[in-house]
Amino acid sequence: MPGHALAVVPLALLTIAACASPTPARDTAEVPARGGCEVPVQVVNASSRTVDRLFLARLSLEGWGNDRLGQEVLRPGRSASYRASVPGAQDLRVVWADGRAAELRRIDPCATGTIRVEDGGLRAG
Repeated sequence: MPGHALAVVPLALLTIAACASPTPARDTAEVPARGGCEVPVQVVNASSRTVDRLFLARLSLEGWGNDRLGQEVLRPGRSASYRASVPGAQDLRVVWADGRAAELRRIDPCATGTIRVEDGGLRAG
């Protein structure tokens, strides 16, 4: 009955594996939550020109990413709110309808609150 003895070996291994202590579950409460800001940053267009594109990027050196305005524009006197996808220093870039652009480097949108787009550039605070 050599075939019968081989069938018992896998069954014995399964029984041993079932008795082994399971890997302890990881306590997810210990892992800090990673994510964006809890409060949005307000972008106010205080300039005399329409903003066509707005970028908020963690590292603009790697590219600006997607235009936060999408198909919309930010007309003079209007504002929009955005939540940063990650906390920490980021760069902001706006491009007006006439093609001119302005950048504000190393701001923390989670702590800034408001960014003003002015004819002379961008101002946080």
